[in-house]
Amino acid sequence: MRYFGKVYRPPSEANSLIIQVTLGCSHNKCTFCSAFREKEFSVRPLDEVLEDFNSARKAYSYVEKIFLADGDALVLPNKYLVPVLKHIKKLFPECQRVGAYASATDILRKKPEELIELQQLGLGIVYLGLESGSEKILQAVEKNIATEDMIAACHKLKKAGITSSVTMISGLGGVALWQEHALESALVVSQMDPDYLGLLTLMVEEGTELYDQVKKGEIQLLTPREVAIETKLFLEKLMVTNCVFRSNHASNYLVLKGILPGDKERLIVEIEAAIARGDNYRPESYRRL
Repeated sequence: MRYFGKVYRPPSEANSLIIQVTLGCSHNKCTFCSAFREKEFSVRPLDEVLEDFNSARKAYSYVEKIFLADGDALVLPNKYLVPVLKHIKKLFPECQRVGAYASATDILRKKPEELIELQQLGLGIVYLGLESGSEKILQAVEKNIATEDMIAACHKLKKAGITSSVTMISGLGGVALWQEHALESALVVSQMDPDYLGLLTLMVEEGTELYDQVKKGEIQLLTPREVAIETKLFLEKLMVTNCVFRSNHASNYLVLKGILPGDKERLIVEIEAAIARGDNYRPESYRRL
């Protein structure tokens, strides 16, 4: 198996076999993200990828989950993905799920029958980065995607039988736009109605445009207490039908877990208690991406 540069995966894929089918991110312009700055986006040769799966089969006796890296594997056409998934099915009959990152553009570009084909071959979960429901914030961070497209993409995944896992970034709007970030994100996520929702908290990384903006004083970051207040407002306004909620990433100041809407009130009470105590936030030195 060959790996190129840093490899990123969602927290829920910690124990998965990870194989890079692409290198980098096809967009790679978000002002807050440094993940793939050192890589120029490219597609790995299919035969090379299949060889990596062959090597993995020899190395591991049991593989429950597989994650297709890097940043947005679903940018690949089905004529590439179908052979990969068929190879996985043949080599790893015990594999319960294949996952991948995707952009809304990737999903909307595919025909419904193409997504269904991928699902039938084992693609079980797709991770979508909403980041914010505010169009103003999305434009500011150069996400270059409209919220209506994010909503449509999530619905399209559901119709294909593919689990959707959506992430947003607490504090992304800074002090100036924290309320808009909370309210607009709650509105958009409610319309997306994902199966999973994960909150990360903004971390400013050197080498990004956001880092320079913060250094210049153009953006004022939220304190841990302010992030908690923003999260509380977001949850108060959020209306989903059956969603596993997690705010337990290493970047988060508070650890929150629940199933919404059933656990909403408990989560809000936990946040209120944390705000009242004021001393139980994860220290900055312990926060990680």
